[in-house]
Amino acid sequence: MKKIILSTIVLFISGVTMLNAQVDRKDVQIGVKGGVNSSTISGDDLGDLESRTSFNAGLVAEIPITDRLSFQPEVFYSGQGFDVQEIDQDNVFDTDDNIEYQLDYIQVPLLLKAYLVKGLSVEAGPQFGFKIHEEFDSQPTSDGGDIEIDSEDSYVKDFDTSVAVGASYKFDSGFFLSGRYNIGVTDIFEDGTPFEGVDAKNNVWQFGLGFMF
Repeated sequence: MKKIILSTIVLFISGVTMLNAQVDRKDVQIGVKGGVNSSTISGDDLGDLESRTSFNAGLVAEIPITDRLSFQPEVFYSGQGFDVQEIDQDNVFDTDDNIEYQLDYIQVPLLLKAYLVKGLSVEAGPQFGFKIHEEFDSQPTSDGGDIEIDSEDSYVKDFDTSVAVGASYKFDSGFFLSGRYNIGVTDIFEDGTPFEGVDAKNNVWQFGLGFMF
């Protein structure tokens, strides 16, 4: 997991440095961001699932293309997954427990950002996710347990793709507010598992703030 995180950060910084050499350095901004996630998985065959609440945190860059358009690459940790409640068990997992299924990723969105007016922008683009942690937390009435799932035993793919769509407002001070919806494009379950053929995609709402230096 540490190797994936370090490699992704190095690639992010290297890419920003290369692009920085092609434009006026004073116009390129690098910043930090963080916020709240509300995530679940969607699909026709899943039944009733609840959202998992977690967080995101990472790095962001903004590289101007024109006065109103920018390229915005990011790299950040994203806590995702879903919940299953005991009172509502009509789902593909067929369990009587309260469950939190944690699927944590390093996400790398590559966004095109368009300013509508000063400070206010919309953004959209592809996002590539690298799974770094998977855990199954169950809470039956008598006993509870947390099970960290090894990659060799996992039914969930290590790589995920999605489309990110959102909006943000950047203040003159450098602080910004953002809201985004990540729409899963590829099924998360591996072939050759009990969930093969189940239509399941990550979907995540993200709200947060950040600061551009």
